[in-house]
Amino acid sequence: MPSAEIVAVGTELLLGQLVDTNTAFIAQALAGIGMDVHGTHTVGDNRERIAELVGGALERADGVITSGGLGPTVDDVTKEAVCDALGAGTRVDGEAIEAMEALFASAGRELRENNRKQAILPHGATVLKNAHGTAPGFVAWRADGKFVACVPGVPFEMKAMVAGQLLPLLERHFHLRETIVTHTLHTFGIAESEIDHRIADLFEQSDNPKIAVLAHRFTCDVKLNGKAQNREEAQALIAPMADEIRARLGAVIYGSDSETLAFVVLQLMRERGERLGVAESCTGGLVSAELTAVAGASDVFVGGVVAYDNDTKTRVLGVPPKRIAEFGAVSGEVASDMAQGARTNLGSDWAVSVTGVAGPSGGTSEKPVGLVYAAIVGPYGVTAHRLQLSGERAQVQQRATIHALGLLWRRLRAEPKGARET
Repeated sequence: MPSAEIVAVGTELLLGQLVDTNTAFIAQALAGIGMDVHGTHTVGDNRERIAELVGGALERADGVITSGGLGPTVDDVTKEAVCDALGAGTRVDGEAIEAMEALFASAGRELRENNRKQAILPHGATVLKNAHGTAPGFVAWRADGKFVACVPGVPFEMKAMVAGQLLPLLERHFHLRETIVTHTLHTFGIAESEIDHRIADLFEQSDNPKIAVLAHRFTCDVKLNGKAQNREEAQALIAPMADEIRARLGAVIYGSDSETLAFVVLQLMRERGERLGVAESCTGGLVSAELTAVAGASDVFVGGVVAYDNDTKTRVLGVPPKRIAEFGAVSGEVASDMAQGARTNLGSDWAVSVTGVAGPSGGTSEKPVGLVYAAIVGPYGVTAHRLQLSGERAQVQQRATIHALGLLWRRLRAEPKGARET
């Protein structure tokens, strides 16, 4: 199986000013056509270091794919560095110039010389046209058949170029006949160590598919990677192992692949013919955002209330002021009242609420930062859950959101559809 290394270019990546999502996309795309990724790298906008990294990668792998550094500015030096690494000269690509001229003319802008430099490509390179920007990509070839492919750093430009042009080119060049398929099982409410305990022997027994466990925010994923001649064969390898893992883990598995907790909750409610409302304080709308990120949520999700202020909890959700005075806004009692108020005022069958101390300030010895209460109310009554979450403010908010949805998922699975009220 041919191999590649991936190089993300940009000083802003090294400084942590941007998060590199391009490498993950390219790695997954290569796996899909049966190319192994032997290494991934990040390098700043430095011509010498890029050339050194590309040259070294070509000694280890059959090819290199870079993202970033193809723009019009002085610090965009990826192309020059690749020419250095390959010992290649350059040429001006006429079609790229024409495409840029047309793009700038349609926008009523002048094409400047620094934009024209984007059309200077290595001699003998295969051009990858950019339908969404000015910088063309290219694949430069070494005499021994190894390659360096350079694509833009802007994610939507990169994705279209990789999927539409680069992958088909590599499939033809390497006569690729294998693929790697990944199937992911999502779990909630079980520790990574417990999953490992239950399926440890499967790790040792199975080389294809390979198994990996990855922990996230109150969830863990079990990934199965199958390698075969085509997608159908890979899926056939994965299926029995996935069934065995499902049998061992049981009810903690809430979904697979692209299914999120929000997706599964909405689907369960849709099947039950029920609707959902939300009341949030410390999460500031994140629970509602997770739900509305799912296409078609409007047939289940009624709406949400962000009741950050205590007066809003009282006026909009009907939480009695004496309950806040007695128990505090961060309490199981107030979380329960918020959920019941959302259910009543929004006219939903179910409601979930979240209130807590996200930090970094506001905590006390009795109610420290990270203390969160989530409440679920439905036809069979209300339940409140005390959570002590770790992390900085954003992490507490995210973890509280996932936990609230996970607790709702558990209730929906455990309780029959019915009209019983308490």
